[in-house]
Amino acid sequence: MTEPTQPTDKSADPAPPGAEESEAAAFAAEADLLAQTQAELATLKAKSAELADQFLRAKAEAENARRRAEEEIAKSRKFAIEGFAESLLPVLDSLEAGLQHADATAAQVREGAQATLRQLQQALERNKVVQINPAAGEKFDPHRHQAISMVPGTQQEPNTVVGVLQKGYLIAERVLRPALVTVAAPQ
Repeated sequence: MTEPTQPTDKSADPAPPGAEESEAAAFAAEADLLAQTQAELATLKAKSAELADQFLRAKAEAENARRRAEEEIAKSRKFAIEGFAESLLPVLDSLEAGLQHADATAAQVREGAQATLRQLQQALERNKVVQINPAAGEKFDPHRHQAISMVPGTQQEPNTVVGVLQKGYLIAERVLRPALVTVAAPQ
């Protein structure tokens, strides 16, 4: 008969020489790696918190800039006509002053009206309102002129301005009102 074998306890076996030292070295290396990783993690968390703070500040700054821009636009719209109105006030003053002189002669009234007209034209020019008053023979421009009628049998080239019935106006290169013109008809 054979004797039953006893389970062997491997922990009781003596460790080969130097095994404990290499385990301790491996453990120390892992501990160093863990400490290094934890330090890197702490650094990255700090950097992440700093970047999050910078992001929030930048977002708030952008929001404030947007709000200020909207306020400026609202003010610009509200007061855009202020400069134009200021330039028209002297014209109003001249008209009122002219109406206060009941005993003025026709020549004086005409002279006052011409001076007031010059003031008005200057005020319009200062605010970039420019006349469209095409000369006879000028090429018809549908972007600036509106043809009221075509005149047949003229000596002018076809599609050229024969006469101006009403002046037009531009404001900053945009047509405020086209000039009303008659145009030479094709022959």
